[in-house]
Amino acid sequence: MAAEPPEAPDGRRLAVMEDVAAMAGVSAMTVSRVLNTPEKVRPQTRARVMAAVQALDYRPNSAARVLATGRSGVLGVVSFDTTLYGPASTLFSIEQAAREHGYTVSIVSLGSLNRRSIGEGVERLRAQSADGIMVVAPHESAADGLKELPSDTPLVAVGAGADVPFPAVAVDHRAGAERAVRHLLSLGHETVVHLAGPPDWVDASGRVDGWRAALRAAGRAVPDLPAGDWSARSGYELGRQIAADPEVTAVFAANDAMALGLLRALREAGRDVPGDVSVVGFDDVPEAAYFPPPLTTVRQNFAEVGRRAFGLLLDRIGGASAPAGRPRAGARRVVEPELVVRESSGVRRRT
Repeated sequence: MAAEPPEAPDGRRLAVMEDVAAMAGVSAMTVSRVLNTPEKVRPQTRARVMAAVQALDYRPNSAARVLATGRSGVLGVVSFDTTLYGPASTLFSIEQAAREHGYTVSIVSLGSLNRRSIGEGVERLRAQSADGIMVVAPHESAADGLKELPSDTPLVAVGAGADVPFPAVAVDHRAGAERAVRHLLSLGHETVVHLAGPPDWVDASGRVDGWRAALRAAGRAVPDLPAGDWSARSGYELGRQIAADPEVTAVFAANDAMALGLLRALREAGRDVPGDVSVVGFDDVPEAAYFPPPLTTVRQNFAEVGRRAFGLLLDRIGGASAPAGRPRAGARRVVEPELVVRESSGVRRRT
């Protein structure tokens, strides 16, 4: 006798795999492949199946899938508890990429990133039978913890430094900073002050390196380096000191929040932007185009970061069966940022 279709607690008949296959116009085996090994299915077919899954509210039996395939369909992410734009956007992009390929994401948020906390976070996800784990680690202090993670679990680092013993994806912060500084120098500014981020962040260190390299390559003076904490408040407080120096005509802020505080400090000091001082930020937050004035900034492609990180993790999960030409252990993928020119930067006013 055939088994009765499963029912929800409210008595509704739950969709089964055959329902999804019928709606998508594919076989049940293809539906299984999309849910378990999506990288082996054509994108068009995968999209059709996932649309049917969502329309029917199909819920795969996770226990059965683990027994049949050895995979849970769950990807783990170790991150840290923050509302900062960059890390939050990175996490969102990872979730989007995983969802598009039929995976669910389990997130462990840590209060800090160090050797012990990262190890504990990874172990919690391993206990959930996660197929693979991404570690979002933009702190320099996370380096030691990353080096001691178990080698028998597919791992990918996101936003970490270069010295990572497994595949990694990061934005090229140095290149973005160089573009920002070269833009300001091209407008006639003699040098550029950098309002830096916290020194223990990989992002901030890369932007300092790019700022310094661009100035030295142009034979320009390298000013002192004030450092904030990513907040608009720190940008404002340091900005008051910057605004008091009449020699400063161009500032590159390490993120848009500090640039916003700087803009207020300059305005209160009676210094026009960009007439007296040009300002460039980093991130291109959604509000940047509406700052007074609209902010020239460096845009990070978080969607591409998520896609590349997910692709690297699939390669690790696939092991020897990964497609030829795809990156292996130790590979590093760099996402190029884009300079977005708006009204906060302008030609230096000669006095």
